[in-house]
Amino acid sequence: MASEWDWESGEGLLGIDDPEEWDAAFERGESRLGTAVIGLAFNCSLEEASPRIVRAKRLPDRNQRGFAFTAAGAAARINGCLTPELYAALRAEGPKGLAVHAIDDTLTFVPFRELPPWFKWRWVVTTVRNKLEGWWLRSEDAIGDAWRSLRGRRS
Repeated sequence: MASEWDWESGEGLLGIDDPEEWDAAFERGESRLGTAVIGLAFNCSLEEASPRIVRAKRLPDRNQRGFAFTAAGAAARINGCLTPELYAALRAEGPKGLAVHAIDDTLTFVPFRELPPWFKWRWVVTTVRNKLEGWWLRSEDAIGDAWRSLRGRRS
């Protein structure tokens, strides 16, 4: 049976809605699996897409691995939760690797009470850091305004 998906160019793969087709393409060693796994995140249930997203995280092509993390972020946005396997995959990659945006999406779209402990800690760290940066920037602005005001009076 010929596939209806264009695995060579990647065209249309964001519409893939058949996990078995993705599995068959994985076995064939197709090159656009990361792109297709984003389609699974959009078009399938979290339970169906999750194991494929985790598998795509280990693809040899760095760009396609990045798309796997994009799919994890999309799953968090769409479902408001992730599976334990996806949480583990994001934690293993860490907040400075390919998963940075997926972790941010998870912290934004998954309710705090539903996050595992590592993600709760990450949420606290991120929130405190953002608050301190905001205070720092506002104080810089205030000091700069005061300095310009003083310099203006001396002229």
